[in-house]
Amino acid sequence: MASSGAGRNGSSGEEQQGIHPRYRRAFGCVTWIYMATLAFLAVASLLLMPVWFLGGWNIFSILEGYAFFATLLFLPAIVAGAVLGARTYRSESRVAKRNGAAIGTIIGWLGYAFIVWLEVNRDGGGALLYSFFPLAAVSSALVLYALFYNDQERGRKSVLVAAILAALAGIIVLVSSGEALVVIGAAVSAVAGAAAGWTGGLGYARAGGDARIPPGATIKPREPRNKPK
Repeated sequence: MASSGAGRNGSSGEEQQGIHPRYRRAFGCVTWIYMATLAFLAVASLLLMPVWFLGGWNIFSILEGYAFFATLLFLPAIVAGAVLGARTYRSESRVAKRNGAAIGTIIGWLGYAFIVWLEVNRDGGGALLYSFFPLAAVSSALVLYALFYNDQERGRKSVLVAAILAALAGIIVLVSSGEALVVIGAAVSAVAGAAAGWTGGLGYARAGGDARIPPGATIKPREPRNKPK
């Protein structure tokens, strides 16, 4: 979630040269979007392997769904990461990773539920199935609000409400599907989303260097590296 404030004065001369710290942080957040995507796919693949070996179920269709979901969100996530990085400052690593994991869980859960919705609706779902979209839309809007709004307490409450709405939207779709493998896929997607969000939160807390540390923060500036003789 966004943290506001002016950057610390007295940043090193090395950081004052080259790319402006705001844009360096934006570029850093975009780089961590790549890392988060890889974390999502890696964790999802590893968690589904026991299902394949022990249960003998076809998991490759699920992996295709994950890949489709990751591809669908990749470009919007890059744009959002760049804007978020340019507008915000660094935050505490523990807080950023916790918030990132929560938001990643919501995105992973909703993303897989949307894929299942496409399949269920193709086979002729009921009217209740269409309630997924308003619930998912409000949940997504609350997540974006939490990311870009400066009030930490309101952002935390927004994520909580978003999680409740996302859970309800996903349950409606999973019940309409009625397949055990779909439920496993949704759970794996949520866990993989949490891993991706945790990774993104780690990058959110690091990107931009010392110049993007807000005043009053307990983040310790990096020690200057000794130049080789």
